[in-house]
Amino acid sequence: MLGAADTPAVALATAYFAISLPGTAVFFATTVVDGVLKGAGDTRTPMRLAFLANGLILVLDPLLIHAYGVRGAALATVVGRTVALAAGLLALRRNPLLRAARPAGPAGPSEGTLTALRRTATTGLPMSVDFVVRMAGALALVAVVARLGVTQVAAYGIATKAMYVATMAFYAVRQAAAIHTAHLLGAGRDERRPVARQALLLGITLGTAAAGLLLLTADLVMRGFGAAPDVAAAGALQLRCLGPYLVLMAGFIALAGVFEGSGDSPRLARITVVGVLAQLPLAHAFSGLGLPGICLAMGLAMAGQCAALGLLHRRTPGSQATGRLLARSG
Repeated sequence: MLGAADTPAVALATAYFAISLPGTAVFFATTVVDGVLKGAGDTRTPMRLAFLANGLILVLDPLLIHAYGVRGAALATVVGRTVALAAGLLALRRNPLLRAARPAGPAGPSEGTLTALRRTATTGLPMSVDFVVRMAGALALVAVVARLGVTQVAAYGIATKAMYVATMAFYAVRQAAAIHTAHLLGAGRDERRPVARQALLLGITLGTAAAGLLLLTADLVMRGFGAAPDVAAAGALQLRCLGPYLVLMAGFIALAGVFEGSGDSPRLARITVVGVLAQLPLAHAFSGLGLPGICLAMGLAMAGQCAALGLLHRRTPGSQATGRLLARSG
């Protein structure tokens, strides 16, 4: 993606991954801790752990980057997540419900560990597709952006990081919708329609707010990362062009939580995969417009995903009104 093996960019990327890739083990462990806490009814502690990890990363990033260069960025991420994992393990020990739980089999007396693991994987893997595929799609777009030059690659990297901060709120809404939907269905109450409408309205509101905030603060964000003037100008333009994509993405992710909470994540995963794959040919087609063309490709691909999700949601009993709302937002 970055050219020949002897280019400086390849050496810097290798140095970054040498630290960050082994550090993903900490991230996976933290995700498991978050899931256990949420299953025990504690959704606030995972939120606090996320604030802790990302707050530390924001503080450590400039310090360690100035001290160790690109390795410092990777080290800041690993350290922030490690501290959050330690705090999460401590929260597990103090959770009253988990402390009161008696040792038991993984899924009942008739099931063994392998059976329980298969059931967990069948449920969890489709739910993990959305975030993983979107991150992979963002990485694949680097190959397209690289054709535009080093300046555009640097601007794309910074702008994408800033965008991730906004999308954290979208995924929080998705998790809340999934948990709420599952609890209601478990209690014998099918209220997917009102939950979907509330989640969609909240998601679109957050997406609109994020788009407006980036529109107003794009230059400030890029300067905050210490970008060179040409990189800052290109990145600010990308942030201002991301608005429609963010609004559509927020609505899609929020409504996706209802599908996950009702056990319909496999079909949702297929929509995500097809939509993200569509980004690449669209990005190639519009790359002549620069980073705004990349944003246009992302927005068009997301619009297609929203349309597909709207059709799928209309087939859910009592969900026609929410489906029309999603279509209008698209």
